[in-house]
Amino acid sequence: MMVGCVGSNCCVMETGLNEGRVGIETDAYIRALIELHRGLDRQGPGDEVFSREILAALPGLSRDTRIVDLGCGSGAGALVLAAYYGARVVGVDLAEAFLDEMMERARGRGLADRIEPLVCDFAQLPFERGRVDLLWSEGAAYNVTFGSALEKWRPLLAEKGIAVISEITWFTDEAPDKPREYWEAAYPAIAGESENISRAEGAGFDVLFTRRLPAQAWWDHYYNPLLDRISTLLNPDEMMSAVISETLAEIELFREFSDCYGYTFYVLSPVAGKGAGG
Repeated sequence: MMVGCVGSNCCVMETGLNEGRVGIETDAYIRALIELHRGLDRQGPGDEVFSREILAALPGLSRDTRIVDLGCGSGAGALVLAAYYGARVVGVDLAEAFLDEMMERARGRGLADRIEPLVCDFAQLPFERGRVDLLWSEGAAYNVTFGSALEKWRPLLAEKGIAVISEITWFTDEAPDKPREYWEAAYPAIAGESENISRAEGAGFDVLFTRRLPAQAWWDHYYNPLLDRISTLLNPDEMMSAVISETLAEIELFREFSDCYGYTFYVLSPVAGKGAGG
C-alpha cells in the first residue's frame, strides 16, 4: 500500500480489536506489508525525473550539504539525492529490510560511501537542531500526519534549509463520496493544497512552491510493479491475503479517481523566528 505505510511508522486502522490482539495483528500486518514490497524500487508513488526537476528548482547546495531522507524505504529518493549533490545522505526508516536493499543498490551504483542507513522511529530522530540543509520525505509524513510532521521536523532545519515533503492531497473541493469515504477513514487528516499550505505557514515555513506528482508516475513506478509482485505470490496466508485485497482496492480507487487526489510535493523553507524552530 502507498503513502508511506511501509516506511518509518506504519499506520494501521484498528477495527474494534482488543489491545493485545491489535498489537499482534498490527505486527503481522506490517510484516506482510513489508514482504509485499520487498524487491520493489519504490514503496510508494514517485518518479526520478520528477524528483530531479524539483531539485533543479531549489537554491544551490554544496557538496557538504547535510541531507536526510525520512521514510526512505529501499532508497529511491536517497540514491537520487546522493548522485545529484555528490553529498552524504542519511536514509531513515524503521524497516531494516528496506535499508539493506538501499545499501545493496547504493553499492551497485558506486554510491555506498554517500549513503548512511539509520533504523529509527520518526518520534526519536537523533539529529541536532538546526543542522539539516535538505530534508526530503516522500509519502512518509502521512504516518504522523502532515501537520505533526511539520512541527516535529521544523527544528531540524538549518537557517537556510529546505524541506521537500510530499503529502496525499485532495485536488478538488468536491470529491465524490467513494474516494472521500475511503480517505477519511484511512487518513482523516487528508486536506487540499490550500489547507496544507496554511498548515505549513502556521508551522513556521515559507512555501516556495508546490508540484503535483503526475498520475502516470503512480502506474509506471509503483502500481504496475506492485501488481507484478502480487502476481508472483502463490498461496498467500490469511494476513498477506488481507493486505493484497486492500492494496487492490486502493489501486482500483486510484484508477477511477486519480483526478481527485494524489501526491503534492510541498517545497518549504523555515522562517527565522517562527514556528517550532524559532
